[in-house]
Amino acid sequence: MSSIFVKRIYEQPEEADGYRVLVDRLWPRGISKEKACLDSWCKEIAPSGELRKWFHHEPDRYEEFRMRYLLELQENPTASSFKEMIEEKAADGPVTLLYSAKDRSRNNAIVLREWLDGRI
Repeated sequence: MSSIFVKRIYEQPEEADGYRVLVDRLWPRGISKEKACLDSWCKEIAPSGELRKWFHHEPDRYEEFRMRYLLELQENPTASSFKEMIEEKAADGPVTLLYSAKDRSRNNAIVLREWLDGRI
C-alpha cells in the first residue's frame, strides 16, 4: 500500500492528501473541526492513554513505544476493520494518516503506516 502518507494535522490540507484520517486518541489543540478537513477520526486505533503518557514523546523511548504499540494493535478488536477500511480507501486513492505530535519521525502514525504496509 504505497498510497498511505503521514502528515501533521497542523499542516495545510491539500487535495493530494486524499482520504484524511486522524489517528490520535485526543483531539489536537488549536484545530477546529472545519480546519482539520477530516474524513474520519479513528481514535480507537491510537495508542492507549497509558502508553501515550509513558512515551511522552521521549526520543529514547521510541523503540520500546513502537513495540508496545504493535502489541496493542495485535490485541485491538478494531484493528482488523480499521486495516480493511484503509486498504479500501487506498485502493481508490491516497490516504493520509494525521497526527499532532511535534516529532515527525517518531510518532504513532509512523508505526501505524508501517503496520498497514506490512513492513512489521
